[in-house]
Amino acid sequence: VAAARHDAIALSSADGQLSYRELAVASNRLARHLRRLGAQPGDRVCLFLERSPAMVVAILAVLAAGAAYVPLDPTYPDERLRFLLTDSGARLVVAADAAAARLAAVLPDGVRLVRADGGEVERESGTPLAPLAGPGDLAYLIYTSGSTGRPKGVGVTHGNVLRLFDATAGWFGFGPEDVWTLFHSYAFDFSVWELWGALAHGGRLVIVPWLVSRSPRLFHELLIDEQVTVLNQTPSAFSQLAREDEAASARGAVGLAPLRLVIFGGEALELQSLAPWFARHGDARPRLVNMFGITETTVHVTYRPLGRGDLGAGSRIGRPIPDLSLYLLDAALEPVALGAAGEIFVGGAGVAAGYLGRPELTAARFLPDPWSRRPGARLYRSGDLARHRPSGDLEIVGRIDHQVKVRGFRIEVGEIEAALADEAGVARALVRGVDDGAGGTRLVAYVVPRAGHQLEPRGLRRALERRLPPYMVPAAYAVIAELPLTVHGKVDLAALPIPQGGPSRRDPQDGRPLTPVEEEVAATWAEVLEREPPGADDNFFDLGGHSLLATQVISRLTESFGCDLPLAMLFERPTVALLGAGIEELLGAGAGLRLPPITPAPRHRPLPLSFAQQRLWILDRWEPGSPTYHVPIALRFAGALDVAALGRALTALVARHEALRTSFPLREGAPVQWVAAPADQRPARVDLGALAAPARERETERLV
Repeated sequence: VAAARHDAIALSSADGQLSYRELAVASNRLARHLRRLGAQPGDRVCLFLERSPAMVVAILAVLAAGAAYVPLDPTYPDERLRFLLTDSGARLVVAADAAAARLAAVLPDGVRLVRADGGEVERESGTPLAPLAGPGDLAYLIYTSGSTGRPKGVGVTHGNVLRLFDATAGWFGFGPEDVWTLFHSYAFDFSVWELWGALAHGGRLVIVPWLVSRSPRLFHELLIDEQVTVLNQTPSAFSQLAREDEAASARGAVGLAPLRLVIFGGEALELQSLAPWFARHGDARPRLVNMFGITETTVHVTYRPLGRGDLGAGSRIGRPIPDLSLYLLDAALEPVALGAAGEIFVGGAGVAAGYLGRPELTAARFLPDPWSRRPGARLYRSGDLARHRPSGDLEIVGRIDHQVKVRGFRIEVGEIEAALADEAGVARALVRGVDDGAGGTRLVAYVVPRAGHQLEPRGLRRALERRLPPYMVPAAYAVIAELPLTVHGKVDLAALPIPQGGPSRRDPQDGRPLTPVEEEVAATWAEVLEREPPGADDNFFDLGGHSLLATQVISRLTESFGCDLPLAMLFERPTVALLGAGIEELLGAGAGLRLPPITPAPRHRPLPLSFAQQRLWILDRWEPGSPTYHVPIALRFAGALDVAALGRALTALVARHEALRTSFPLREGAPVQWVAAPADQRPARVDLGALAAPARERETERLV
């Protein structure tokens, strides 16, 4: 590709652009340096780099040297970095000068630090190297969460990756005119699809800065500015982008016209969530595709184009990629009947090499394929449950274990539970995933203390932050006397409370009163985090906030204060007091609080749903008519009743409160809220005078 398109732009970033020629020269120089230091096929080379052109250069250099790259995300805590450096067996780690000091504290003996931007690299030749690695050699080693408390490294070969694009070429038609984004962490295998989807086809890869990837507004602007044509997203990230696209359209902003493909992966996709998108964009362009995937089977396994007619069809993942075989098997490893749920087993050319240094785990998850004629063929048992629909489509129905996905990352909660159990004073620990109210999942932890020990959620969180990557640290904690059990002795998950997040450092009623700006900040946090209002010194991330919820907070505060708040402000000023002070600075020192006027929305047309309404509407679709969110009260009055006065009071009440006359019809497959005009309320009268007192009481209770 570099030879054919040497002057075409390969990488775009905030720091500038690199042509294919420049990318090839830079990666060849580093590759020569790595070979000079002993890198060869079978070796693993760790990379510790921010999302940047240097990161892409380093990946290409490791592969050109013949070795496999091992991504180390800079957000990982030191203890996890130390484990990955040791477990991978790497002798070399590539990093920028700025990271050298941090790495020095975690480098195992015998591991050499290579400066990606060092003078030794610049003195190397930029001419291509003779290739050493073959299809069966490792290309990368990506670590996933481990149920035993140890992360496990999944080894994927060059052949695994190359066949992924060969086998899917007819579906997508990727080419040099395409513009892609590198949106995901390179420690998440969705990045493999983004990286090679662009560069192997001569396209342009736009490197998305981390803060931009966390801000739907900034990311939407980047997609427009860079004229992106192929977008890869987890469903939870896309739901926020879709809302931003709708808001931008309402403002009259330019839309995503060049976008031709949106490819979903990393999480289960509930098709009904796409109703607003289809209502505005239709089926034609961009084309939406759902791809179920597993790290151990090389990024993607199935393909399913989506259309408006699929709404309400559950989580359909389509059919396997042509060079893969997919089976739904029961506990005895026998195929299940049509419509019955079975565990997904995947065979074929995408099955990875196995887990590094874990032969027993590899043997347990990578089984001989009894249906293949290829010697040594294996099946990977995924733990995912699915069923075949009469149409031939596969539909995901759940998991057979306690694995969850958080923002695209696959997590074995056993690893978190093991880390909690290592803490002094912890007798038992349980971690589960719950709906976070933003289209995704958050982790909550339940901890039983040992006799005589006091456990503080804040201390438990700090302990986990020292060992686990941010996406594996639970958002909320509950210290309970004992885990509730069913009559069969199993943990009763339904009886577990849902904690609202970390505790406030102070009672909101204590200490100094909050300023008006801080009151607005606290109220917004309470709404987004679904908890009681925090105190001035509470930290957003300690209370269960994460980057996706941070975008909601900033969006709502931007509307409240009428000024453009950067997403970075919440990360830099994570407490109520600090964020409030930052907002006051933007509003103007000493100028006082300038809130924009509240203007009523017109009531003669349907209105969009709020976040809370969307959530309850979806819950009602799952369980229609549930009384869970109702708080019924019965009042008994003594004396004469003026029925006409009661009617006038109810009429005034309903006229005052629009919520009492709001309904939620569907418009083009998407819910809207419709506020009806006020109307007279005439209470129905039921005469029970003919009944004896006991019967009258029973009938009264029945009617209530």
